[in-house]
Amino acid sequence: MNVSIVIPTYNRKPILEKCLFALENQKLNKNTSNYEIIVVDDGSTDGTSFWINNNKANLPHVVLLQQEHGGPALGRNLGVIKSKYEIIIFIDSDLVVLDNFISCHVDKLLASWKKYDKKCFTYGSVINTSNFQNPQSEKYKIIDTSFAYFATGNVAIFKELILGVGLFDTSFSLYGWEDLELGERLKKIGTKLIKCPDAVGFHWHPPFNCEQIESLINQEKERAKMALVFHRKHPNLRVRFMIQLTPFHYLLWQCLCLGGLISVDRIRPLLRFLVNARRNRLALEVLRIPLNLIYIKQLTKSR
Repeated sequence: MNVSIVIPTYNRKPILEKCLFALENQKLNKNTSNYEIIVVDDGSTDGTSFWINNNKANLPHVVLLQQEHGGPALGRNLGVIKSKYEIIIFIDSDLVVLDNFISCHVDKLLASWKKYDKKCFTYGSVINTSNFQNPQSEKYKIIDTSFAYFATGNVAIFKELILGVGLFDTSFSLYGWEDLELGERLKKIGTKLIKCPDAVGFHWHPPFNCEQIESLINQEKERAKMALVFHRKHPNLRVRFMIQLTPFHYLLWQCLCLGGLISVDRIRPLLRFLVNARRNRLALEVLRIPLNLIYIKQLTKSR
């Protein structure tokens, strides 16, 4: 089989370099004949396309596509449409994979096709890390567990299947939900999720610092707006629970934040203390509590 790896990217050149070199260093087996790496530069301003064009000799599998900044859904659609091969693997541009990554996905997918007549996809492992120098050294953690049905951080699928359900909805122009919405359409036609834990990708993100707080708040507000787009397309109970649009979730996060007493502004000193103590990951997890209340309030406000 042949594989097209589709990677939308926007201003992530340093980690994208590691992502692409890891993909160029793949060890293929008898089930995989060839592969291409389609990078869709979504209007980056950090020299991403220039770097790729200047390193063609070291990136023989890379196909560069460029578009004006329109978001990952538009980029993934362009990548699928321009792809040459029958299996699509979606990853994010800040994912650094092991050298058996493609083979693991293909082997598991081919074995599952016999049972599900190609109406299935494989979902690999994603391990979060802030180690830029050696992201593959990160160990699996409980918080790396994902319960998402279809998330494009690390997934492989038959190209004709994704074309058949209509690709990604580009009305998801802000942060979040476009992959889960496509997953809802896949679920409706009976598509099976096949876990593929051996297809490991290490999702790098910079260590949390307090300068990121405002952008994280804006991200939660965008996520809430896109959640409502998701619910309007699929107004069912499962989606309501996924996006937390229920009285239970509203009360839960109000209680966890003590009716708003635990807010981003009030915990800033604690966050600075944890960051200074190099407990960046713990600081981010603490921040997620009031951030989610911001999301919930924006959700109910925007209805």
